[in-house]
Amino acid sequence: MTIAFSVAIPARFGASRLPGKPLRLLNGRPMIAHVVDRALAAGAAEVVVATDDARIAAAVQGSGAIVCMTRAEHPSGTDRLAEVAQQLRWPDQHIVVNLQGDEPLAPVSGIRAVAETLATSTAPMATLATPVLDVDELFSPNCVKLVRATNGDALYFSRAPMPWARDAFAVERARLPVGVVFLRHIGIYGYRAGFLRRYVAMPTGVLERIESLEQLRVLEAGERIAVALAPEAFPAGVDTEADLARVEALLRQEKEH
Repeated sequence: MTIAFSVAIPARFGASRLPGKPLRLLNGRPMIAHVVDRALAAGAAEVVVATDDARIAAAVQGSGAIVCMTRAEHPSGTDRLAEVAQQLRWPDQHIVVNLQGDEPLAPVSGIRAVAETLATSTAPMATLATPVLDVDELFSPNCVKLVRATNGDALYFSRAPMPWARDAFAVERARLPVGVVFLRHIGIYGYRAGFLRRYVAMPTGVLERIESLEQLRVLEAGERIAVALAPEAFPAGVDTEADLARVEALLRQEKEH
């Protein structure tokens, strides 16, 4: 399927665990440049780096991305992208993929999959999921789980295990029950540009505050989120110095092969 979509990469300099993260070097290049590479390789018609920092803007000059300078006070990346949609005057139906600036290993197939899922759905928003394969992951609050309707739309996202396999877990919780599909959410999103403008006008949801999950604002407002299975694994992003070393080694391996 050939579709036209933009990739927008929100990138801010301040990060509590790894300050200046978008500019940290991976194999001699800023991390944000590697993320731009992934977006371009996925076939995006336009790659936009949305930032409030001139240093980040300078780092992507000549990378193939355009820079959109945004306000500093945005509470989330989605709010930042809504400003981008306004600045660039994207039509309401234009598809925008939100790729995090700390995902230098994001698979191009996954970026395309989000855009394609949205293009073939009437939902205003799309995301990806992958099967949970480990019981510790299922019970970890750091792993966001989701359940889908038969049409592929998200029913709910939670940090708690779900669906709750009542009979199996009454007997044992040390392994995953046979025959139950558990899904982990992958934090990459596609939006229609008009929906971004609606989203930022939505009040913070009660469920969003309880679970600390931004996407619940959308479901609580009665909007739909289409969910597709990721075509390949999404390696973890970069949050720590150890993550930097891990990702640098993986990028080096990719280059050698």
